[in-house]
Amino acid sequence: MLGWIYLILAIALETAGTICVKLSENFTLIWPSIFIFVFYGISFIVFLPLSYKSIEPSVVYAVWAGLGAVFVTLIGVFAMHESITFLQCVAIAMIIIGVISLKLNQKPPTEEVKNNTE
Repeated sequence: MLGWIYLILAIALETAGTICVKLSENFTLIWPSIFIFVFYGISFIVFLPLSYKSIEPSVVYAVWAGLGAVFVTLIGVFAMHESITFLQCVAIAMIIIGVISLKLNQKPPTEEVKNNTE
């Protein structure tokens, strides 16, 4: 369960970094530009690797990329007044269904067998 919390934090920070890319206006505004590196750095260096400890890498990456795209799209639509088409809504729904399917079909972590030959 802790791995999923780390993954959600990684997704939130990556989403914040991506939004800061837009807010930085091509790196002309200093604070959003700095926050891009802070948010991406913490996401990639801290929380994403921690999530790999208990979740398979293929699941981590698929969920991270999929939900990151969904969150950036939703923030763009609702906070930045970007347009969205019906087909984009269907695609977002498919991503969410895929993420839920990955979570429901995740195998429990296997414990390494310790070889005690003392």
